[in-house]
Amino acid sequence: MLEEERKYEADPAYAVPDLAPALPDGGRVVELPPATLTATYLDTPDLRLARAGASLRHRKGDPSPWTVKFPADLPGRRHEVSRPGRPGRVPAELSALVTAYSRGTELAPVAVVRTVRRAYELRDAEGRLLAEVADDAVSVLDGRRVRATFREIEVERGDGDTELLDRVEAVLCRAGARAGGFTPKLVRALGPAARDEPDLAAPAGLPDEPTAGDVVTDAVRKHIRRILAHDPLVRLRLPVGDDTAVHQMRVGCRRLRSDLRTFRPLTKSSWSRALRDEVKWLADALGGPRDAEVLRARLRRTAAGDPLSPLDEAAVARIDQVLAARQDAALAALDEVLASDRYAALVEDLVAAARGPRLTKRAGRPAADVLPRLVAKPWRRLVFGADGVGGAGELDPTDPDERWHDTRIDGKKARYAVNAVRPVVGAPARDLGKALSKVQDLLGEHQDAALAAEAWLSVADEHPADHPLAVTAGRLAERERQIIHRVRAEFPQRWSEAVDPRRTEWLP
Repeated sequence: MLEEERKYEADPAYAVPDLAPALPDGGRVVELPPATLTATYLDTPDLRLARAGASLRHRKGDPSPWTVKFPADLPGRRHEVSRPGRPGRVPAELSALVTAYSRGTELAPVAVVRTVRRAYELRDAEGRLLAEVADDAVSVLDGRRVRATFREIEVERGDGDTELLDRVEAVLCRAGARAGGFTPKLVRALGPAARDEPDLAAPAGLPDEPTAGDVVTDAVRKHIRRILAHDPLVRLRLPVGDDTAVHQMRVGCRRLRSDLRTFRPLTKSSWSRALRDEVKWLADALGGPRDAEVLRARLRRTAAGDPLSPLDEAAVARIDQVLAARQDAALAALDEVLASDRYAALVEDLVAAARGPRLTKRAGRPAADVLPRLVAKPWRRLVFGADGVGGAGELDPTDPDERWHDTRIDGKKARYAVNAVRPVVGAPARDLGKALSKVQDLLGEHQDAALAAEAWLSVADEHPADHPLAVTAGRLAERERQIIHRVRAEFPQRWSEAVDPRRTEWLP
């Protein structure tokens, strides 16, 4: 569940005003009975969860008393997951959800917070819950002693829009509430220690005249942040916009490995190689579920590709069932990886890498002098081939799928390298990167079609007695081969655009 809240500070004598003026015509305010909520928060001894904006609590009286909250992309929004369970025993699913923050360190109670809540539901004329306003008198407990108190007003969005929240804010602030930013109760209860920087170092951007090491550090932090931010979303099987968390986490792994390869002369070789190997292990585990995702989406798209020649819907559904079973198995295997000690150690290594990549002396030189040369090797391999023969410009429509796939891999490495130096090279790298992206899209479509054709036929081979399925798989495979022919015909034009000297003259 994605929670969107706004928080306000208020004096002890503050009285919640009439909220009706903020509602649309016909709306009403429903005052709920007062409730006393006592929450015990768990964290590591050094407050890793709190400092990262996450929390794990048990709150008496809730139907699902155990709750994890962790940051979403936008300020004021957090993911919230609640589960049933007994006090003192954290549900395994929830302790796993905070692995990216706790890194396997034991969790223990760090704060007990008692809240006397007076809540008001804001409903429209049809009875839909638009928002809930909670007036909380909060006490931080130390045993039976009250160590601190504060007053807080929360407005949690329901089916209402941002404009409604703005109107509610205006009403509350006119009555004396103060916009206090998004500070969770736990952070206020724990005090300054919970406001310290999180262990995972954030990208800080580049100075006006960056060194090569500045660029390496910024890139490493971006990719590691992408990997770890999607860890709990992968465990929950949550989408990320129109994408999936599995794909986003895998992309983070691939980008990190690629940049470590591009920046190899700038990092300590043993450190970089060991980290790349472990990230590859994680990327491989993510690859199985991702491949199944792609195939299932492609099955629906390919099956619907020619409305004038429809396929057997029941046979298509049976193919999807096979793919779904493969996806479930791959996800189960991924869950085992994420639950392993090896993964916890990798998370620790990633956090350390973000804090400070191990750089060579060469990394201290100006980025503008060093980085363009690092792109030359993957670029030459793409253009001229591994041994100076068989580059992308020499691809032939009759070449085997494997040759096209190898070129796709070389193209991806070159594009990642170009994008890695874009912060320093600027527009020339941006333009070449865009052109290579178009080439990559085409080669990616080629590879997806080739793998899909093999997958459809492999499903048929697994069910030799299912003749309608075999016919359908054959027709699907033929449609994929038609896509491959189209891609091969379009490739020369896309490639010529990428190697236009106006895009490549900055390369050494």
